Amino acid sequence: MRISLRHLHRAYGSLHAVHDISLDIPSNTIYGIIGKSGAGKSTLVRLISLLEAPDSGEIFYDDTRVDNLAKDELITQRRKIGMIFQNFNLFSSRNAAENIAYPLEIAGVPKDKIQERVKELLELVGLTGRGKAPISTLSGGQMQRVAIARALANNPDIIFCDEATSALDPQTTRSILDLLKDLQKRMNLSVVMITHQMEVVRDACEYVAVLENGSVVEEGKVIDVFAKPGSSITKEFLANLAPLVEDEQLKKSDMVRWSQEGGRYTLRFRGELTGEPVLSRIQKRYDVEINIRAGGIQHVSGEEVGTLICDIIGETEEVEKAVAALQLSGILVEEEGMQV
Repeated sequence: MRISLRHLHRAYGSLHAVHDISLDIPSNTIYGIIGKSGAGKSTLVRLISLLEAPDSGEIFYDDTRVDNLAKDELITQRRKIGMIFQNFNLFSSRNAAENIAYPLEIAGVPKDKIQERVKELLELVGLTGRGKAPISTLSGGQMQRVAIARALANNPDIIFCDEATSALDPQTTRSILDLLKDLQKRMNLSVVMITHQMEVVRDACEYVAVLENGSVVEEGKVIDVFAKPGSSITKEFLANLAPLVEDEQLKKSDMVRWSQEGGRYTLRFRGELTGEPVLSRIQKRYDVEINIRAGGIQHVSGEEVGTLICDIIGETEEVEKAVAALQLSGILVEEEGMQV
């Protein structure tokens, strides 16, 4: 299901939590919405998921406007939405199977159909045989799997994940992201993932919108945003990327900084350029020295995106020629936070 937002606004007194946001979220994909604390992420997801109404603006699911539905229609529409939260929001008085069954009970599904569906969902999320387990006996990852199964119970068209991995350790985060990606493809779901972790966006999302102070400052395909970030907040997120899992394979993709000094230029490149000796060619062609201060390669949407932080040393004219040559090679060059 496609989601379209048109000039959404939501204020709490003098606080404009969401300000004039317009977005088109494609169907059958995982769409990330990222921002720091206070950027408006949680308010935006409450609006998109119909838990709150905007002060102004419009929300469409496909071609149907949904922000102004009557009460009964709103309840029906909400049942087609699945929600996954940071703190799981499970009933401690119910076991795993009973938690999954809850939305089916509310919808009036017959008991035999509920049992059949719960068994199917437990298998789907990798918890076969754990239906009778008390919630208190489950690990954080298992609890989130129960929450995912519950969100899928009524065969929703859309799943909203509000910081769904923030309470989990890196290894468990990886397994939950892999599960969500698998379920999205298998069930052709539209998944909207709210997060403050760029690592989650990198490893799970196809598209991303970056929020700051209640507004969208950047949006697009994740691979394009990583290769050519346009806002200062996005560049800050990218500068502080961390691996989700500490293993030898992922360490090769980390951004490694071996000098805290210098680093006037940031070079961003993608695809085949990550394996080309571009800097060596530039040094041979122009009278410059390139001193690399940091570097790393991220794997985004099946493509490699490289980043180098360096100094380009030489006479002004030669440096300018070298920078121009880098750009002609397809490398994005930023000088002290400003795109060259």
